[in-house]
Amino acid sequence: MATPTTPESSVPLAPTPPAKMNDFARVAGVLFNPRATFQDIVERPSWLVPLALLLVLTVAVIALFGQRVGWRPFLEKQFDKDPRISQLSPEDRDKAMDRAVKFTPPIVYAAAVIGTFIAPIVVAAVMLLAFNLLASARINFKTAFAIVAFSWMPYLIHGLLSILLLFLKSPDSIDLEHLVASNPGAFLSSDSAKWLMTLGTAFDIFTIWVIALLALGFSTAEPKKISFAKGLTIVAIVWAIYVAVKVGWVGAFS
Repeated sequence: MATPTTPESSVPLAPTPPAKMNDFARVAGVLFNPRATFQDIVERPSWLVPLALLLVLTVAVIALFGQRVGWRPFLEKQFDKDPRISQLSPEDRDKAMDRAVKFTPPIVYAAAVIGTFIAPIVVAAVMLLAFNLLASARINFKTAFAIVAFSWMPYLIHGLLSILLLFLKSPDSIDLEHLVASNPGAFLSSDSAKWLMTLGTAFDIFTIWVIALLALGFSTAEPKKISFAKGLTIVAIVWAIYVAVKVGWVGAFS
């Protein structure tokens, strides 16, 4: 005699939907499991948590630098590199130094706050334009902004390394512009041409990591139109144009 089939056993079980990631899980996920994380980001775009973490770390690095090294020694090195300062009398140089020491910290803090949120907006707009024009993508700005925000998470590691080095290194050996020696610019002599220093600094390990994440993020948003290789090519072209303009500007006015 056949065993009757219960209604529950005759109905196939629906697959369990993947758990949604919160923003803090996304921060770690984009570093260690980026493809799955970007799929979640594209479905539910967000940006506040990653940028807030970047801002907190940036402010922490600035504050710690001010305590461990101080702004006057840093500015004295900058003054020594500026040929215009050498033309000033000692009295005028001291006055200029006093003004710089007074106004540089608030300017740096303000730039950190504004740059943390304005820079990714600009980058997202440029990338959105590039992908929509060159790949016929139909990505909206909210998604592009979220991809950019989470793609910058390698800079969290850079910030943590910066804090560690600020504690470990001797204050007189700390170079704020190359605190983490992650690019060729950190190994150039201080009297190198500014355009060369700018070019060397551009080829940074963390920047290259961010470029790869941007390519993966946008290819995840439009997988039928943007392969990872195509996304990497488009991001690299935009980055190369930016570096060329920056190097040319520095070379022309330095």
